[in-house]
Amino acid sequence: MKRFLAGVRYMFSVLDWPLLMILCMMAALGLIVMHSAVGSTDWRFADQARNFLIAFCAMWVVAMVPPPQLMRFAVPAYMVGVALLMAVELFGETSLGAQRWLNLGFIRVQPSEMMKIAVPLMLAWHFHRGDGVLRARDMLLAGLLLLVPFLLIVKQPDLGTALLVFAAGFCAIYFAGLSFRLLAPVLIVGVLALGALIYNEPYLCEPEVDWVVLHDYQKHRVCTLLNPGSDPLGRGFHTIQSMVAVGSGGLYGKGYMRGTQTHLDFIPERTTDFVFAVYAEEFGMYGGILLLVLYGLLIARCLVIASGAATHFGRLMAGALAMMFCAYVFVNIGMVTGILPVVGVPLPFMSYGGTALVTLGVACGIMMSIARYRPPRD
Repeated sequence: MKRFLAGVRYMFSVLDWPLLMILCMMAALGLIVMHSAVGSTDWRFADQARNFLIAFCAMWVVAMVPPPQLMRFAVPAYMVGVALLMAVELFGETSLGAQRWLNLGFIRVQPSEMMKIAVPLMLAWHFHRGDGVLRARDMLLAGLLLLVPFLLIVKQPDLGTALLVFAAGFCAIYFAGLSFRLLAPVLIVGVLALGALIYNEPYLCEPEVDWVVLHDYQKHRVCTLLNPGSDPLGRGFHTIQSMVAVGSGGLYGKGYMRGTQTHLDFIPERTTDFVFAVYAEEFGMYGGILLLVLYGLLIARCLVIASGAATHFGRLMAGALAMMFCAYVFVNIGMVTGILPVVGVPLPFMSYGGTALVTLGVACGIMMSIARYRPPRD
């Protein structure tokens, strides 16, 4: 009996309670919004509740694995992930014009999702192995480790997931010691390129102009961002309707289950990529501020865990995952409000989807593992 009670105490001791409370509030809010988005009789609400349960179980299991054990999974997880991405390229199933899924017979998987964890895990292990000593070859190898899965995911094409993988991996490299002076020229070139794009938008968005490095649908998304009214019933429909929904919510919102844009089917993909439009229409600006505060608390708690991590691996991994959460929120809300192109990034703990929720659960489990770990004293 004592051994059983000790096991139960250990299972609960691995949880980071501040992080868990934030996640529970976000899960409750996510289910409330999903109930409105799908309607009370839709099967997806029950399915989403099940997804949350699976994600929390995954979080709990991973939280019991100490960081030294997690590091042992770094290389196998990365290699398996890259192999599966290459298999998708050769044998993957195509859906809605994208080849992202791999049918293994007993299960259908999206390998790009696991790379959101595998890439920062691999990079954190890579830099931890160097004991904090940075050499040029270490940075070059890290860049290659990040570039390979990024390009494979872009080729599917899945720019949204590729950006999240890149954000998590790049932050791990930056926190490892990448100098900001090396980034400044890239940022300057990016700002100048954006200015040139905006200035030459009437010409560059002509149908006969080929952007070479982007698929046609990606070019159309950028052009739609710059001028949504150019095709309001076609390519600009998603952006315009989501902006209308967000704006119509006003300060206080229209009320739960009373969103006209939502329930008259004007908001496309309202359970996945555009769920924030449903939330903003029904709960207004004050509700949006509450949601952003919760995301801010989540990211802040992750950064606190990163700063207090006992190992170099823990600091890099926790910091990278914190920035991945930040990228999730910024990109999704940015595309819904019309300040970023539509790239298909879900809103954490709000959008419908099992694979993405389990990935988030694993990420939070890793955070809890890092938070409680203290290396044994010699």
